[in-house]
Amino acid sequence: MRNNVLDYLDEAVLKNPDKAAFIDKKESLTFRQLKDNADRGATYLHNEGYYNEGILIYMSKSPSEISAFFTVIRSGNYYVPIDEKMPAARINLIIQTVNPRLVICDETTIDKAANLEGEHKCILFKDVIAAEADNVVLTTIRNAAIDVDPIYIVFTSGSTGVPKGVCACHRNVIDYIESLCEALKFDENTVFGNQTPLYFDSPLKEIYPTLKYCATTYLIPKELFMFPVKLVEYLNENKINTICWVVSALTMISGLKAFDTIKPEHLRLVAFGSEVFPIKQFNMWKEAAPDARFVNLYGPTEGTGMCCYYEVDRDFAEGDVIPIGRPFKNTGLMLIDEEGKLANEGEIVLRGSCVTLGYFNNEEKTNEVYTLNPLISAYKEIVYHTGDVARRGDDGNLYFISRKDYQIKHMGHRIELGEIEAAVNALEAITICACTYNKEKEKINLFYVGDIDKVAVLNHLKDSLPRYMIPNRVEKLDRMPLTDNGKIDRKGLAAM
Repeated sequence: MRNNVLDYLDEAVLKNPDKAAFIDKKESLTFRQLKDNADRGATYLHNEGYYNEGILIYMSKSPSEISAFFTVIRSGNYYVPIDEKMPAARINLIIQTVNPRLVICDETTIDKAANLEGEHKCILFKDVIAAEADNVVLTTIRNAAIDVDPIYIVFTSGSTGVPKGVCACHRNVIDYIESLCEALKFDENTVFGNQTPLYFDSPLKEIYPTLKYCATTYLIPKELFMFPVKLVEYLNENKINTICWVVSALTMISGLKAFDTIKPEHLRLVAFGSEVFPIKQFNMWKEAAPDARFVNLYGPTEGTGMCCYYEVDRDFAEGDVIPIGRPFKNTGLMLIDEEGKLANEGEIVLRGSCVTLGYFNNEEKTNEVYTLNPLISAYKEIVYHTGDVARRGDDGNLYFISRKDYQIKHMGHRIELGEIEAAVNALEAITICACTYNKEKEKINLFYVGDIDKVAVLNHLKDSLPRYMIPNRVEKLDRMPLTDNGKIDRKGLAAM
């Protein structure tokens, strides 16, 4: 029985030690190199007295950063990834929450790390792994480990804009990876193309299956996502056959007509999530990659990443919604209505080993959404309230409706902002769109990117939606603002 994610790495070294595991434009690391780095670095951390505490990883996105994650895990600690592109204020809030004694850096961040708030030591990763591995120390650490030990803290802002550190343990990640791999059918020939920054939970979909199957992951340069044709060329040149991306990264390629110039030649799996995939854009991808499987994924960071999946097995027409499907194995999912009862439509509440340990050093926010199961009184079971609303269809699949905070009360009517977005996305000329609501001014704002003027958009909506759902303000943008994770930056839009 696995009780530590390092089991994946140890098994990979036995199976294929010299195969490249993680590759970017500057560096390539094999499974053996990952393990050797982790063993040496863990010995150093042990000798310096670090154990069962959060260690900040402040490095540029690279194979070495992933190597640093495993170094921290091997030492019996848990890693807290941050990034040089994060605002200093956010980094300092993270430091205040975790209060780390050590920050592991690379040459691009070491000087910046010295100016961060708090009392901590800064050290280059290359110096951490310069120690000689001590197998006695490593065995002692490993024998003391159990599956509820923390593995990482990743920070998510939520609706307040204040960082909250989601703390996950080995059991969370192991069960997630086993279920994800069974659903998506990865194998030793899988070549991942990573899109997301490494300081989110999203890369779990690539990092651990890479170890489990001795697969390979390319860390795609961020700048390529500004140039769709070059991005597809990169996929083809490196024979990348599997991508697990946020929807906005996919629609950027299809919406800007990259497929008129080039098609992805090797894709056999396209997994997508985090946002609703407009059917028009989805069908463009299906046409461009006819041999690929397409899988819709759903899940929050607090649920260790994704917890539901739906493999697209039929055609979808404009106006349809792709379901989020069914829960992964060993994941419980309840729809709870406003009266706290099971229903066919309601808030998604998760139960099982997917439920993480809570928000690090934030009992108040933890208690708001990590609660006792409202349907059980005989014993205590912690569940997580996602804030997402879904319905169960006649086909047994779950269909995402919206975030609870995307449901508004406007002109006496309850409105789903996602319904307005769906109507806009039905227009051929629309590339991407998003709605926000200004509660104080009671105004619906629509932002879009596309080759169509505002009057034409409004005329379409007047023919498609009730009058009370027509946006009060429509803004055409040259480019939709995105978060570092590639999602639509709705807070930034609201601030506009």
